[in-house]
Amino acid sequence: MDAYELITRNADEVVTDEEVRELAADPADKRVYVGYEPSGVLHLGHLLTANKLIDLQNAGMEVVVLLADVHAYLNGKGSFEEIRETAEQMKAQFTAYGLEESNTEFVYGSEFQLDEEYTLDLHELELSTTMNRAQRAMAELQSGETAKVSHLVYPLMQTLDIEYLDLDLAVGGLDQRKVHMLAREELPELGYEARPCLHTPIVADLTSGEGKMSSSEGITISMEDSTEDVEEKVNSAFCPPTRDPEGDLENPVLELFEYHVFPRFEEVVVERPEKYGGDLTYEEYEALAADLESGELHPADAKGTLATYLDELIAPGREKLRELQG
Repeated sequence: MDAYELITRNADEVVTDEEVRELAADPADKRVYVGYEPSGVLHLGHLLTANKLIDLQNAGMEVVVLLADVHAYLNGKGSFEEIRETAEQMKAQFTAYGLEESNTEFVYGSEFQLDEEYTLDLHELELSTTMNRAQRAMAELQSGETAKVSHLVYPLMQTLDIEYLDLDLAVGGLDQRKVHMLAREELPELGYEARPCLHTPIVADLTSGEGKMSSSEGITISMEDSTEDVEEKVNSAFCPPTRDPEGDLENPVLELFEYHVFPRFEEVVVERPEKYGGDLTYEEYEALAADLESGELHPADAKGTLATYLDELIAPGREKLRELQG
């Protein structure tokens, strides 16, 4: 797989393809980032973008992980001391998960977001950005939550982070698209260069196949989960015998194979007794999805295999978390 294929593998959107192809032609020393608000234990949502960061490291790029403590503070996630303690735990989990520590720069937002130059640029953005534009870019509010001024400032800071971290590529889930588009529009107005961006998919809710898998709503799998927890959650997952359920539903079991398992394992083995056809071995996602749809692979066997591989992925982070929590 060449650098361009690695960079764009499993991406939902690339903006723009021409700019990313240019980066892929000479990826060495190019800087790419994802920003994470320190808000607790890593879960599959964090790890989907982490998989992409591992791809980018394998393509030869330098990875920057923004531990966005100021953003978390603006979002009411606690004192700076509490937020930084959480951030240190997240950092340890990311490296346990597989990010190459020697080629990953972990940066606290407070290391540069409180400086005078950054603050003046932020005020410049506040002057030039309408309330409506900032509202379109800000994250969706939780049910019953009232919008605060900090919610509007949040996406403006994300815009400036791309410049101040000296990045060549911004990465985030598809829910970060509006912020990245704001950055592409507004950074040139400040005399800075617009950067390309890449968006990873949003995995559907595990039990229903609807909407978005979320730690705040419904069920997700995190590094706190035991092997038994992972098995129980995966076994309760929505998994129709097709890759394309009717309506707006998705097959979250297949999505987890596609975006979490196959990017990290060269082959996937489904262990079955001989009386049920014996083991199945897959080297690519499409073959597994096709077998589920044809009936060759039973949903129960798919779930059991998925639980095994997800558990193997999160096990090092689980151990690190237990070590840190004493």
